[in-house]
Amino acid sequence: MSRRLPVYLLIDTSASMTGEPIEAVKTGLDTLVSALRTDPQALETAWLSLITFDSEARELVPLTELIGFQVPPIEARGVTAYGAGLKAVTDAIHRDVQKATAERKGDWKPIIFIMTDGMPTDDWHMAVESFAAAKPGLVVACAAGANAALEPLQAVTQNVVSLDTADRASLSAFFKWVSASIAVSSSKVDLTKKDTSDLGELPPPPDEIKVVI
Repeated sequence: MSRRLPVYLLIDTSASMTGEPIEAVKTGLDTLVSALRTDPQALETAWLSLITFDSEARELVPLTELIGFQVPPIEARGVTAYGAGLKAVTDAIHRDVQKATAERKGDWKPIIFIMTDGMPTDDWHMAVESFAAAKPGLVVACAAGANAALEPLQAVTQNVVSLDTADRASLSAFFKWVSASIAVSSSKVDLTKKDTSDLGELPPPPDEIKVVI
């Protein structure tokens, strides 16, 4: 079995995502999975997990190979338990990611994409420390819309991007870029035998996506 590239999608599904944003997330996830299934390297290497957070965190899809990944029903509700979401990803990394042994090479370091449109409503600071201790690979966080807080995202990664609005066009562009980024990372680890660790190793983001400096 080839070394897996675990990819975790941590998506805000709080009530502020009701309407166009949550529908755009569903469409974006469908498009992402369909696009990756046309990429032979991604099919062989990338495994996806979907974790959402509103008033609590939910692992909607555990780490699954692309061919078997099904986008589940998603609804917007509740508040923004960002800390619970980070904890859920941290727990999943500890559980899922296979470490190297004398007999086999372990998985590649996981890639995590985070998207939120608001401010955390729980105490997220302790979750940041645990998340960092799990030693993920590349972490990309997206602040979607004017009400998305940057500080909680910048606490977990230097790779923060923003969308001016959380509308269909912006979120569609984001998920297409995430799909392309996963595809590029799948090829990169195969060719270079090195983990993806920097935003500069991903495709340039489209105009809708601004890199936060």
